[in-house]
Parts: sequence; structure tokens; C-alpha cells
Amino acid sequence: MKVGIVGAGQVGVACLSSVVARGFASEVVLVNRDRKKAKGVVTDLQYGAVLGPHIVLRDGEFGDLSDSAVVLITAGVNEKTGGATNRADPAGRLRLLDSNAGAYREIVPQVHRAAPDAVIMVVTDPPDPLADLVRILGHERVVSTGTSLDSLRFRFHIARRLNVSPSSVQAQVLGEHGTSEVFVWSSARVGGVPVGAPLNTDQPRKELESEVRFANITIIEGTGASALGIGVVSARIAEMIVRDENAVLPIGSWNPDHGVTLSVPSVVGRAGVIRRLSPDLSPAEQHALQRSAETLRSAVARLRS
Repeated sequence: MKVGIVGAGQVGVACLSSVVARGFASEVVLVNRDRKKAKGVVTDLQYGAVLGPHIVLRDGEFGDLSDSAVVLITAGVNEKTGGATNRADPAGRLRLLDSNAGAYREIVPQVHRAAPDAVIMVVTDPPDPLADLVRILGHERVVSTGTSLDSLRFRFHIARRLNVSPSSVQAQVLGEHGTSEVFVWSSARVGGVPVGAPLNTDQPRKELESEVRFANITIIEGTGASALGIGVVSARIAEMIVRDENAVLPIGSWNPDHGVTLSVPSVVGRAGVIRRLSPDLSPAEQHALQRSAETLRSAVARLRS
């Protein structure tokens, strides 16, 4: 199956590398405004790709995305360039919306003409309102990477505090991929057992939430861009779509109950999100999810004005 990637910046390259490493695609086309850069990336990676399953890597134009099962859009201004690295700023990634919406208004119609049946995966920040913009621009099959990476970060930090493997932790972050995201402590489990001490009081939970919520800024302070983790996650979601896995994870899609794209546990297959599952939330978590939805609705309203 064919996979398309739009954008050859650090995130796009991380996505491409991870797609190749997972070995599920037969062909990957990398599209970039500066095609010479895309050609350089493909030329570099294609030699190492010889060690894995057979795959055709090529740079191309938007028309070359035809017949793609999924197209990952990574193009746009990143957090550092866009000034979204202030932990005290409640807007967070939403500060990038106006500039990246401009890029999407140019990109999405071209992707839609070339691959009208593809699932578009929004990787660019802020992914949730940009996914709604994709729908506004006429492409219905769209998912946002949403809180899939946030949930992995949540699991990782719980595991580190409790000295267990992250694979033994079941925990989710829902809502916006951003400052209003909701940490679902009520259903967090380690080996099926509710999370207890030292994470059963407010202060350690707030500290852990801050580590997760601002992990991107910590990464940017060290490397200049948060790219590797989301590259791995985006490739895994693309694999779920290509292989029609019906796998379940928190991912962003249009939610009619909230009137906006946000993340809840969802079944992911060839058509993108096949159905959403209703999480069992505490009253406080339900209220927080409503607040997160309102934050996103306000952001999307700016796109329509």
C-alpha cells in the first residue's frame, strides 16, 4: 500500500524514517515545497532502506499522491518558530493555528484532488482544529494524531514514578492535543490495578501532568524541535490504517457529541476512525473534557470567520 507524506521538515523526515522502519508500506512519496530537499531526504534514506522489506521511496508532486491509502501532512510552522514555547501561555499550540491554517488552505485541496479517497492524517500543530479545517475544505476522511502521543507520555511518566514497564500501564489523555488536555486518572491502571501511592494525591499528579503537558517544550529546549516521538506515533497510526487493524487508541476525529475534532478512544482501520468509544470518566473529568471541547470550538470558530 502507498503512503504519502507532505512536508520534509524534521517531523516529516521522522515520519518517513519510522514508516520505513515499520515495513508496512510498499511505496512512500514525499512531497515538499522545495522538491530538491525532498529528493535529498529520499536519496539519503533509500540506501539504508535496503536492509528492510522492499519499499519504493520517491520524491514527487501532489499528483504523485494518487492511490495513497493515507497521506500524512506535517508541513507548517513548528512550535519554536511560531512562538509556542511558553509554559505560562494558555494558548499553547493553538498559537500556531492562523499561520498553519494558511498552509493547509494551499495543501489540502491539492491532496484532495490527487487522492480523494485517502485518509488525511494531520500531524501539524495544532492538529485538532486543523483536522476540522480539512473537513471544511471538503475532505471528509481525516484524523488528527490528537492525544495519542500524550497518552504514551502519560504512561511513561506513571511507569517511571512507579518503577514498572510502560507497557504494563493503561492510561489515557483525552480532548485537545494541547494545554486543555484531560488526564484520565480515574481509569489509570498498572497491570489492571488502580494507580496508588505515590500518585494518589493531588501534588504528585499535578507535577506529572506538567511533565506530560510540556514535554514538547522540554524537548525543544534541548533539540530545537519535537519530532522523533510524533514520527514514531504517526507511522504506527498509518500502519493501523493501511493494515485495517481495527486497533483502539486515543486519536482525534470529528465528534458530533462535542461538535469538534478531539481525542477519545477510537477504533482505527482502513477508513480512519471507524467508531468512537465512550470513556468512563469521573464527573470532574467529564467537566474537563467539556472545557477542552469548548477551547477547540472557539479555535475552529476563528477559522470560519
